[in-house]
Amino acid sequence: MAPREHDNKPTEGEPGETPVAAEREREWERVWAEGETDAEAGTGSEREADSQAAEVRSEAEADSGEAEASSEAKANSGQVKASSEVEADSDGDEASSEAGADSKVEADSEATTDSDAEADPEIEPEAEIEPEAEIEPEAGPTEAAAPSPGHDHHPHSHDHDHPHAHDHDHDHDHDHDDHAPHPGTPEDAVADERVAAVRRLGAAGRRWRVVQLAGCAALLAVAMTAGAIAIGAAKDSGATGVAAVSSAVSPDLLASGSLDASIAALQAHLRGQPKDFDGWATLGLAYVEQARTKGDPSRYPQAQAAFTRSLKISPENENALEGRAALAAARHEFAEALAYADKVLKENPYSERALCSRIDALVELGRYDEASKAADLADARKPGVPVFTRYAYVHELRGDVKTARTVLEQALAAATSPGDISYVAGTLGQLAWNQGDYKTALDYYGRALAADENYLPALEGRARAQAALGDRADAIKGLELVVSRYPLPQPLVELGELYESRGAAGDKAKADDQYALVDAWIALARANGVNADLDTALAAADHGDIKSALKAARAEWARRHTVHTADALAWALHVNGLDKEALPYARQATATGYHNASFIYHLGMIELATGHKADGRAHLAKALKLNPGFSPLGASKARKALEATK
Repeated sequence: MAPREHDNKPTEGEPGETPVAAEREREWERVWAEGETDAEAGTGSEREADSQAAEVRSEAEADSGEAEASSEAKANSGQVKASSEVEADSDGDEASSEAGADSKVEADSEATTDSDAEADPEIEPEAEIEPEAEIEPEAGPTEAAAPSPGHDHHPHSHDHDHPHAHDHDHDHDHDHDDHAPHPGTPEDAVADERVAAVRRLGAAGRRWRVVQLAGCAALLAVAMTAGAIAIGAAKDSGATGVAAVSSAVSPDLLASGSLDASIAALQAHLRGQPKDFDGWATLGLAYVEQARTKGDPSRYPQAQAAFTRSLKISPENENALEGRAALAAARHEFAEALAYADKVLKENPYSERALCSRIDALVELGRYDEASKAADLADARKPGVPVFTRYAYVHELRGDVKTARTVLEQALAAATSPGDISYVAGTLGQLAWNQGDYKTALDYYGRALAADENYLPALEGRARAQAALGDRADAIKGLELVVSRYPLPQPLVELGELYESRGAAGDKAKADDQYALVDAWIALARANGVNADLDTALAAADHGDIKSALKAARAEWARRHTVHTADALAWALHVNGLDKEALPYARQATATGYHNASFIYHLGMIELATGHKADGRAHLAKALKLNPGFSPLGASKARKALEATK
């Protein structure tokens, strides 16, 4: 496969004119607030929609609870199915989950249709949405017309299970922070204040661990909603990374040079044309992107409100349904994302965003054969960078690194925009790092940063490669820069492990600081509707409450069977001393041929613990040969285990 070619204006003020910006903000708050005075009928319809959605969600949770209870029973009895049997069991769970997702999509559509007839022309967000003070720049945008949704040139915005060093959920996306604040700007000062707020909360969590678990979600949610915190994303992923220009956002929107300014322009446009359903859909997509690029899950409820308004005005409109798919994926509700993507494709088989969302959802549900077919179909219908990167990832998951590299190299050769170049080059850097080719990885990360010096996945990847080459000082310096602006789970864990491996005075306390911030971010994500069980399982298994890690891993496995959830469950079982139960999951995690040294290391350690000495030693040696610097702590433990079992 080879890539193929393929009005209103807001009130403006001079830069620094705070009164103008404040007046714009007050006007926007007024317009949002006026939605609360809509007719009783309209409000009732929306409540009915919420009620129907809640019923579907409750049924899905009940199904999930039964599946989780079943898994617990098997664990207690010690009867764990073999890999093939476990895979077979997943069919029933997935069917139930998809049925629930389909019902939710239909319920949402019917509700928006019913309420549209009596919808008030004014803006009516959901009750929990608050005005966005921080998204209004001091100087107004020059163009207020809402950019129309278009085809993106990057993977979507949800967190792919495509790990970096520690296999945290990864936005298999172009985690492209085109709009990161630059040092010395007012926006940078605000970001520093927000990050400081997160860190103060993390410090409190370390002093009162028990209190932190109960209260950090509420504190973070309030702080971020009020604009006190803006966490950025440098992901797999993001991973966490967070987490590339999303397929959910029109390139026209991002081309303005500032996502915040584009959102302000959309708000201004919608003040004058509140029945522009495309404008509402684009605003929702922009909020999803902003949540991802700033690591701020509090934007997701705002995105949901915008999509609801769009569908209320024009039921079944394609852009809003595509946005609902992107939002569901961002919240790790992959069965729901698949249902929305399929709904769009029934009406428009050539929708690029829906084609890409379908691949992503199938991958995240562990349905790799179907994902491969979906990638082939998308390539035939809508070839381009978003499809090429997904095509490559599907092949990488199956161990076909050669094809993945070839497709990505061709995509990079065809890329012209800074966003495309930085994303594809960064992905090639990650692919090289996974194979232990650190110098090549550094070359690609350098190319990504030449296109965009603030591209966080490349900054994070460069630090990871430096650490693997033994340049720990520069690696720590680089990750300190990343987490000072973007305190997200994966870079926080990576930095913590580098501190621990260095072992200097005070490093253990510094490492604990990073792990406490991971807990804070996870609490915030959950408070805003994000399923963070995989993040919890991965971080807590090595650096937190192992019981919580196991509970989270079991819950995630009940929802979806991927190589990443299998690995997370295997390792959580291992650290809890349940190695016999862990072994089938560890084997399933490596069964596709995916070249992931961390997975292979986990398998080797579990095999040693279950008395399979020869297999365990072979897998530990394989992990170190593939990627000798896969983890600052894990690689060291693998070497010690090999030495101890000679």
